Amino acid sequence: MNISVVGTGYVGSVTGVSLAEIGHHVICIDIDQQKVLVMNNGQSPIYEPHLEHLMQKNLQSGHLSFTTSYLNGLSSADVVYIAVGTPQLPDGTADLQFIEQAAHDIAFSITQDTIVVMKSTVPVGTNDKIKTIIQEAAASNITIEMVSNPEFLREGSAIHDTFNGDRIVIGAENKRAASVIESINAPFGLPIYHTDLKSAEMIKYASNAFLATKISFINEISAICEKVGANIEDVALGMGKDKRIGEQFLKAGIGYGGSCFPKDTNALVQLAGNNHHDFKLLKSVIEVNNSQQLKLFQKAKETIGDLQGKTIALLGLAFKPNTDDMREAASIPIARSLVEAGAKVVAYDPIAIPNAKGFLPEEVVFKETIEEALIDTDAVFILTEWAEIKEIDLSTFQRLMKSPVVIDGRNCYSLHEVSRFPIHYISIGRPTIISKLVPL
Repeated sequence: MNISVVGTGYVGSVTGVSLAEIGHHVICIDIDQQKVLVMNNGQSPIYEPHLEHLMQKNLQSGHLSFTTSYLNGLSSADVVYIAVGTPQLPDGTADLQFIEQAAHDIAFSITQDTIVVMKSTVPVGTNDKIKTIIQEAAASNITIEMVSNPEFLREGSAIHDTFNGDRIVIGAENKRAASVIESINAPFGLPIYHTDLKSAEMIKYASNAFLATKISFINEISAICEKVGANIEDVALGMGKDKRIGEQFLKAGIGYGGSCFPKDTNALVQLAGNNHHDFKLLKSVIEVNNSQQLKLFQKAKETIGDLQGKTIALLGLAFKPNTDDMREAASIPIARSLVEAGAKVVAYDPIAIPNAKGFLPEEVVFKETIEEALIDTDAVFILTEWAEIKEIDLSTFQRLMKSPVVIDGRNCYSLHEVSRFPIHYISIGRPTIISKLVPL
């Protein structure tokens, strides 16, 4: 089938490449000329495992192309996917200006009856609004049908999730449109769940809000574990064995970040408020997460004392491993707090440093390796559980640091293994390992 995808950000690029991989002819549209040039040369503007390989493969086969022209991109499209950004406004609501602009551009460019698929995360009722915009601006003989097809991708494993997801949600206003989108997705071989437009829109927000709730809940339990001497990893495992609860998203740490959970939880709170419902539970989830991001800074002050003049290393800057995304990353408030406290901050991330430079204070000094970042430091914060950080020889901390104080926000190392080294080790929701050999 001939498919056009409007927007080549994270969702748009993964969607376009994946649809091409299962045999469709896909044209991706973006107004950024330089970005389109780069992608037509087989280079992905975002870091996502396996994305660039599949992009190159489908460019060569002729199933995939990129353009800045709506007229060229939509001239033969049977189905148009909208995958542009919906950033957060200051009040927490979703900014729909890019969605609305895409709707106008689609309306002025299509020449035949078209199914428009909303891939972007949008508030309930948005699909109806976008249909009205397109239908009123398009030629009078053209019929528009809307489908909500939300994505459930995790950054760092988006390609895997596309081909191995739990379900594909299709919310449509009529059975014909739903059937067409089901046939497009059939090659993925995943369970398909049909519903109406508004329910599909809500499914995306409700799913992300529930997962965010699990994260904040386990972080609150971890705080209690620290006070009573329990081990959060044992607690989480014991909880997760209950099939009603499940083991996923019960990993204590320094909170969630990225482009989805913070934005979607805030948007759902605003959506509830706009409909006269005070979503107290989700407000608490957001409050817990915001405070969780600074737990390591607080632990450093409790352990070291005055941070003025101390050198602190940050290992991992992206909000999670296998991505260069810095949006809502815990490293941002942590770095700012350290700099404000007078600390000297050095940082390392295997992928995200180019993006991090636009988010972290200018005082932060970036290093090219873990070892360079650790030399003569008074403490190290572990903020992202990259494989190379998890697999580091623990003797490296002792060998390179002035004072091997390791404050681990991702519980990367087993307490048993850490206890074999002269390291002062502080993690989340677990007993602190104190070495008498470490001067504080």
